[in-house]
Amino acid sequence: MPPLPHIDKTPETETEWFAALAALTRFLRSPEGCPWDREQTAVSFARYAGEESGEYVEALGGSDNAHAAEEFGDALFVLLSSAAAAEAEGRFTLRDALAAAHEKMVRRHAHVFDKTKAATSEEAVASWNRIKAEEKAARGKA
Repeated sequence: MPPLPHIDKTPETETEWFAALAALTRFLRSPEGCPWDREQTAVSFARYAGEESGEYVEALGGSDNAHAAEEFGDALFVLLSSAAAAEAEGRFTLRDALAAAHEKMVRRHAHVFDKTKAATSEEAVASWNRIKAEEKAARGKA
């Protein structure tokens, strides 16, 4: 693989590749990057996320795993591009979004991380939905 222009060395681990992909989204929005990417907003990139997610789902329905991996990467790239634009717009940072997602998933999986464990998928879904409803009610009061 040739050297990547926006990073010093070729990534090896998942963590390094994730960081490289996030860095690429920012590089493409920079003055040295792509004019089209610079014109996009968090919203315009987010609109592409639905399209790319649909292509990923379609690819999973087939037997070409390399194609499914490619489509997953496209969907992830568009989401990271939306986050880079949101960051530039002062909406939120990628770090904030990652931390919020992690915290939310741990909270919504109380049936895994709290003392009361779900024994069935139905119990897990019921716990998830109860917590989600509580969160929604709390947001309405805030």
